[in-house]
Amino acid sequence: MHKQNTPIYLGVIVPLTSPGWAEAGKQVLAGIELGVSEINSSGGISGKPIKLLVRDSAADPKKASKFVEELVGLEVKAILGEYHSVVAKHIAVKADELNVPFLCTSAVIDNLIDKPSTYIARLPLVQSKGWEVYSRFLMDEGHTNIAVAIAPSVYWESGVTILKKAFSQQNGSVIAFNIQDYTPLELCDVVAANSATALLLLTGYPEPATAIVKALREDNRLQNLRIGAPAGQPEFNGWTNTLGTIGSSIPFLRYMPKEANSQMEYVLKEIREKGKEEPSFVALEGYDAIQLIAEIMNQFGTNREHIANAWTKVSMQGTRGAINLSQNAKDMFAQWKEAPVQVVERDKEDLSCFRVLF
Repeated sequence: MHKQNTPIYLGVIVPLTSPGWAEAGKQVLAGIELGVSEINSSGGISGKPIKLLVRDSAADPKKASKFVEELVGLEVKAILGEYHSVVAKHIAVKADELNVPFLCTSAVIDNLIDKPSTYIARLPLVQSKGWEVYSRFLMDEGHTNIAVAIAPSVYWESGVTILKKAFSQQNGSVIAFNIQDYTPLELCDVVAANSATALLLLTGYPEPATAIVKALREDNRLQNLRIGAPAGQPEFNGWTNTLGTIGSSIPFLRYMPKEANSQMEYVLKEIREKGKEEPSFVALEGYDAIQLIAEIMNQFGTNREHIANAWTKVSMQGTRGAINLSQNAKDMFAQWKEAPVQVVERDKEDLSCFRVLF
């Protein structure tokens, strides 16, 4: 192959099969692939096309870490992706160790890496800020005592810590029920016996989240219970396909601005037509990520160290606003600190419609 046409390899690690949230991973990948198609159609990077090397994390941290090693050996210039926070942490640690840039598209856990690194960057808002917004929404609705159905995970446990801090400041309380200790029907019993007015689903998707929702909706004792899903399970089409209208009116965090710009509308239209289904906001995260990497490579070249040193030197208009990454002396990695977030729910009368609540 002529040197000028030698591809620029980029690695992508996303969950594409169970037990990962495959629908989320496919949406991230769809956004990245659309961006690559546009970049290559416009001449690529200095005349060289981008070629993606895609790996399925399947929500397995150890597998994802090994993929980083493999992709570095295949001479990728950077790695993008991952939806699951625990997996993203492993990718970040290994990427930093091997000096390869990693742009996290969708995982939100605060401590993505536990030491300062120039090689790690992230687009979505950190979990503590997003879940604090969700806490304020619940308190604004009048909830002071809430329950959570939680699966064992660093990410979910981090969420509980954020919720407890927020509610304790308002003399409220948070009680956690480990889903490993209860069937969905048994969970209904303990929630009914508790004074909580809301139950949050800090669990995997589609199961056990959908089974829990079905049980809660069918329990006459819990008809006034507010079911919530801050991590965004109701965002995906599979949620409504499985639950129908009983999956509506469950508020969750959606990383979208109040109003769509023309770029967002274009990307959603393109992905909708290619995928034949309604795209998620995580597709926008994927699209923005590849555009940011491309802009950095256009300005600073494809050397890994140069990419890593340029996270905070590039500004661009993304699908969800102006993207400017920053990293001060206290930050472990570069972060888009102004990333948008809102609390929404699917409308019972039109499941394809999202009602903004907060």
